[in-house]
Amino acid sequence: MGSDARGFACLVALALVYGAMSLLVHRVLYMRHVAPLGADAPPEAFSEARAIDHIRRLTVDIPGRQEGRPGLEEAARYIRAQLEGIAARAGPSYRVEVDETLVSGSFSMMFLRHRVTLAYRNHKNVIIRISSNVSEDHDPSVLVNGHFDSPLGSPGAGDCGSCVASMLELARLIVDSKWIPPRPVIFLFNGAEELFLLGSHGFVKTHKWSNTIGAFIDIEASGTGGPDLVCQSGPGSWPSQVYAQSAKYPMANSVAQDMFGIIPGDTDYRIFAEDYGNIPGLDIIFVLGGYFYHTSYDTVEKLIPGSIQARGENLFNLIKAFANSSMVLVASERSHKAATVERIDDRVVFFDYLTWFMVFYSREVSMILHSLPLVICLLLPFILHLPNMTLHSWFATYFDLIKGIIFHAIGVVLAIVTPVIVAVLRLLFSRHAMNWFARPYLAFLLFVPSSLVGLLLPRTIWGFFSISQDVSRLAKSKEALTHGVCFWGAFGLYVLITMVYLLTGLSGGFLTYFISASMLLSWISYQISSRHCGHRSFKSLAGYVIPLIPCLTYGMYYGGFLVQFLIEKMGMMGSLPQPYGYFVPDVIVAAAVGLVTGWCFGPLLPVVGHWLAKSSILQFLLQVIVLALALSSQFFPYSPDAPKRVILQHKFVTTGASTIVDSSYEFSVVDANSLAFTFNNAPEVAKFLRSNSELSYEEKYHSDRSSWVALYPVSSLFSGSLKFPAQPDDILEQYKHFPYLSIREPISTSPNGHRRVQLELRLGSLSEIWTSVLNITGPLSNWSFADATLAEPQTVSGGLPSYICRLSGSSNEHWSFWLEANSSEPLRVDLAVLDQYLVDNTKKLKSLFPSWADVTAFSTFFSSYYF
Repeated sequence: MGSDARGFACLVALALVYGAMSLLVHRVLYMRHVAPLGADAPPEAFSEARAIDHIRRLTVDIPGRQEGRPGLEEAARYIRAQLEGIAARAGPSYRVEVDETLVSGSFSMMFLRHRVTLAYRNHKNVIIRISSNVSEDHDPSVLVNGHFDSPLGSPGAGDCGSCVASMLELARLIVDSKWIPPRPVIFLFNGAEELFLLGSHGFVKTHKWSNTIGAFIDIEASGTGGPDLVCQSGPGSWPSQVYAQSAKYPMANSVAQDMFGIIPGDTDYRIFAEDYGNIPGLDIIFVLGGYFYHTSYDTVEKLIPGSIQARGENLFNLIKAFANSSMVLVASERSHKAATVERIDDRVVFFDYLTWFMVFYSREVSMILHSLPLVICLLLPFILHLPNMTLHSWFATYFDLIKGIIFHAIGVVLAIVTPVIVAVLRLLFSRHAMNWFARPYLAFLLFVPSSLVGLLLPRTIWGFFSISQDVSRLAKSKEALTHGVCFWGAFGLYVLITMVYLLTGLSGGFLTYFISASMLLSWISYQISSRHCGHRSFKSLAGYVIPLIPCLTYGMYYGGFLVQFLIEKMGMMGSLPQPYGYFVPDVIVAAAVGLVTGWCFGPLLPVVGHWLAKSSILQFLLQVIVLALALSSQFFPYSPDAPKRVILQHKFVTTGASTIVDSSYEFSVVDANSLAFTFNNAPEVAKFLRSNSELSYEEKYHSDRSSWVALYPVSSLFSGSLKFPAQPDDILEQYKHFPYLSIREPISTSPNGHRRVQLELRLGSLSEIWTSVLNITGPLSNWSFADATLAEPQTVSGGLPSYICRLSGSSNEHWSFWLEANSSEPLRVDLAVLDQYLVDNTKKLKSLFPSWADVTAFSTFFSSYYF
């Protein structure tokens, strides 16, 4: 068989191996290995079907679980009725208490790197506490938290109907399985998470049971299923250790916590574990199916089968483990222990292997374990050249090692850079970005071959560089020494990356450690095979590849999940100004695919490089790239299963309590394809807008982020917004009075010259208010919000520094507050009230969008005041 034929045979064989691993990984990620139990499952078992019945009731029978809509109160009544039924069935061995509270408060927080102050009132939480009949009120307890409110415009089957349904089934399971918790278990169904974690804040600050919480589990959804990933853990390492020991289908990765802040969003975990409670706990999130997150497509039908079953079985085991743990302490005991005991290590390393089992070890163990490959690198001259070790051979070995590291590093860098170049080239000749969004296989078809080209390029010129070690003295062939240099160079690079992770305190070094440890085993197998079959034998190649398969499979599992997650999230990561913003999602996905290809194929390169680094193989890969470029450009980026997110705001500028001075439709998007792309592919929408005015993308139709202050700080993800004239008449048929800000008492002046303005916000006759936002500019020195603590000012769309406060809850009541100014210069207050009611014309406009677009639509009432 010729050299080229052997190379293609190797390529085909590897393609089959990687194809088989991909099928296994896909099966695991989409929970095909979990059998959901039906509604007729035994009462002592968790049933996905029973949970889905709850989801159907919450999303189909009860429309609209958003703040300001009647569905939210109806959902609370449904949850309470279910909990009271569970309490009624509990035997005499149980003590079951159902509580319902209205929470109010005010605080400041950072979100999306912007400071916002939140004031809220009368948000409802529903709570059940299940304990033994001998438990006391002050006993340390375990909290399970999930929210029953939904985001704007979404049924919320995944986010977070799936959480509520799982909790209801778990509460039933505790009672019906006859398991009596040794410590109380509290289920908090909080009703205001989507409004920036208000329900959990209210519970922590005001509820009688909050100081008894010794551990918590926050369950969330950033998608519609898949493995329930532990995204955050702490304070301390023991919550993740409990998870590792108890989860039946674990998916937890210590790298997720290092990366969590990169993704826009937040969860109640920060309230319990960081900002207020300092309670040890876990943040467990559905992360696949992110196409539907916060869209109208988040329905029961989109839930990934098996996901809720796996989550329920994991959580029941986890609740039992937490309830039996001696580490569960009330707040006062935790404070005392923290003052007297060394801080618990929270930089442990943990990861699951294909949801089959968990690997968990402390930072102290990782420092020893992850340093062992470095010791092997340092001892390399002795390992290779004893008993003929000389100073020359020592220097020559290290020189070759450095050369091998550099060549492998160049290959890894090119594996990332080459697909990025391909992505940019495609965009220069394409009409739209993100062609792979609805069809992720296009991203792999585009970027994997180009990444392989980048990996192989350095090997094509390897022969032009001589080996520093003396071939004649070592009694080895040049080919064998070349293989050795390539191997130890790749091994050394992974060792260096592992040490960087270790020294920086991050926990992601386990991946490169796993690679380097597996490579050592494969190299030993390869050396044994080569002695019997030769270096160019398929048997020797198999001897190297087969021991690496567990490591490569994990790399594909971890990397495949990462790429799929990134692809789904590119639809909501925010749009950046053109022209650069047009390239960003493709560049990110291309670089991610290149990185994953580098770590999934790089360990094979030292041995397969001489098989594949041939001009014929590279030409074939280039032809595949050209074909993929031509093919991918024919596909539309979106579909009903991967919709584009469009935000539509019908804005009314008002003065006084009943006068409209302007009305407009304003649009924005949160990905790289602009509004011009949207309207060009939605002719019915363009026709509707053109009937009111000339459809144009000129400067006069642009609106800046300050126009979207009702969604602050989420509006920081918007760019390229457009506005068009709209008729205001229809709203007068629905509402007689609009939101209005007025002076409640005469302005008072203190001896130091500070003016205090007592204000009252009347919300008019609006009926479906989501939130009201105050944007205050001028010489503000204090206010009555957040315990009269003024947060640092923010800048909205390049304007003057301002202070932002969001108000939510009970729109039928007035808001009374005061502002204090430290000079005679007037305070300007912009008021934006977001109402979910849509006039008929706006409903019609929304309905004209094609099925590949998901439109979040609302009305905003905007007015300005000077005091």
